[in-house]
Order: sequence, then structure tokens, then C-alpha cells
Amino acid sequence: MTSSPGTPLGYRRVLLKVSGEALMGDGNYGIDPTTVDSIASDIASVAASGTEVCLVVGGGNIFRGVAAAAKGMDRAQGDYAGMLATVINALMVQNALERAGVATRVMSAIQMSAIAEPYIRRRAVRHMEKGRVVIFAAGTGNPFFTTDTAAALRAAEMECDALFKGTQVDGVYDADPRKKPDAKRFESLSYMDVLSRDLSVMDAAAISLARENRLPIVVFNIHNTGAFAQVMRGEGLFTRIIETD
Repeated sequence: MTSSPGTPLGYRRVLLKVSGEALMGDGNYGIDPTTVDSIASDIASVAASGTEVCLVVGGGNIFRGVAAAAKGMDRAQGDYAGMLATVINALMVQNALERAGVATRVMSAIQMSAIAEPYIRRRAVRHMEKGRVVIFAAGTGNPFFTTDTAAALRAAEMECDALFKGTQVDGVYDADPRKKPDAKRFESLSYMDVLSRDLSVMDAAAISLARENRLPIVVFNIHNTGAFAQVMRGEGLFTRIIETD
């Protein structure tokens, strides 16, 4: 997983994980079109630079299987409903990207041929080689796995140089900075730091998968205009999770 020196932003291929909550904007649920357009514009600028881009989109703005299970719903059934929520979000992001002039393909881990291609690794790679942005929907296609784990899995399968996680804050903190103004932001962490401190940046399965594949994770605030391209240049505020051994 080495970067191509000819790529303007220093990365040959990257995966961007966009949480469902990031699509809400200032709302409490649902999708804010202005926010989606802003994120799409940011992705378009990175794709135009020559870096191959793929995405995993969450579904927490519409449905959370874990929350439903806590209220008595069957966990597996709730997770499948959550996967369908990610497909809705993927189609919204696809629409915004195409309006921004970016060719895209949505690939779903659950077959639904009328609206998305089935996920086939080689086909996904070929799409990116042709300059298309690929959006992976429906998580891993299995219950009990989060979209964070799906992001780490797809990034490893696509042989990405890094996994970028766009969140509501500009990195990983030792506490929620929205609740504790004196929370400390980490510049860099190891995978084991994240696991041992139980930091809530990604679930343990995703971190472990990234660690096994030596996949760097970059956490940043996706709501800052142009932040995706900025952090790819090593500028702005972000936290990098890497292997330190």
C-alpha cells in the first residue's frame, strides 16, 4: 500500500468513511441536501486531483440496529434494516456527486440490482481505475458488523493507502469535546492506544482489521469546507492512527 509519487495529494487510492450523522447537517435526523452537496464537492475536488476514491456511507441518521435491539427488536433484523438505510444514503451521495460532475457507481453488499451493482471486488477496482468514485453500501452484508468495520474491510480489499473517517469533530479526543471543552485532541495514536484506552473513534473490530493490514486511519471534521483534500495534504487538524512498532 504505497503512495504514488505522481499523485498530487500523495495518495494513489483512499477510502472515505462518511457517517450517517454527518449527512444530517444541523438536523436531528434525516438528510440535509446542503450538507450532502458540500461533502460531494469536497470529494469531487479530491477525485479531480488524480487520487482514486471510494466511500462507505453509514446509516445512523435513518436507523440504528443497535438502538432498535436495545428496545427489544431482534438484533439481526435491526442490522439488516440499518443496511438498507445505508443504501438510501449512498444513493443521495451518488446523486450529489453526479451533479458535481463525478462519475460514480453504488455497489451493494445486499443484492438489489434495480438500484445498485452487486459488490464484486475486481469490478470495484476497475471502476476506480477508470476514474469513477465507488460508493459501498449495505455494510458488509452481515448483521453484527458496523459500517466502520465495513470501511476497514473495503479499504483493505481495495488496497487503499489510507482510510479517512469524516466525523463531527476534528480528530480523536480523550473525551467528547462537545461536552468537555478541555478535552485533549491527539495528534497521533497507535492502534493499541485506541483499543487499550477504549476510545470511541471506531469499533474494536475495525481497528483490529486496520492494524492487521497496517492501514493508516485519519480522523477529521468532514464539515469543514475542503477538509478532505486539506488533510490529505497533511494540513489542518486531524488525528492519525498508525502502527508504531
